[in-house]
Amino acid sequence: MIESYEFGRIVIKGKRYTTDVIIYPDHVEDNWWREEAHSLSPVDLWTVVQAKPEVLVVGTGRSGLMRVLPETEKYLREQGIRLIAERTTEAVRIYNQLCQSTRVVAALHLTC
Repeated sequence: MIESYEFGRIVIKGKRYTTDVIIYPDHVEDNWWREEAHSLSPVDLWTVVQAKPEVLVVGTGRSGLMRVLPETEKYLREQGIRLIAERTTEAVRIYNQLCQSTRVVAALHLTC
């Protein structure tokens, strides 16, 4: 569960992170980098797809500047993964609701 989020910082299960993260059911991958900083492409989500979540919650940044490319949306649909993409503040709220009952992964951009 995510305990807090503010621009550039997130606390997950008592641990503070200051880089973008992917939250899996059993671990957190920090220092998450994308092929292009503010675009989310299918190649950026290879490990997410391997985890076989029902839902992927994407935090697009505090101001929503990271965009999910159309080919990424298509790729996730083809993999049977429901995509929810929102500004990171809202994505955190949604993730916290879903993680109690759904196999969910969150990929969160913490800044812009």
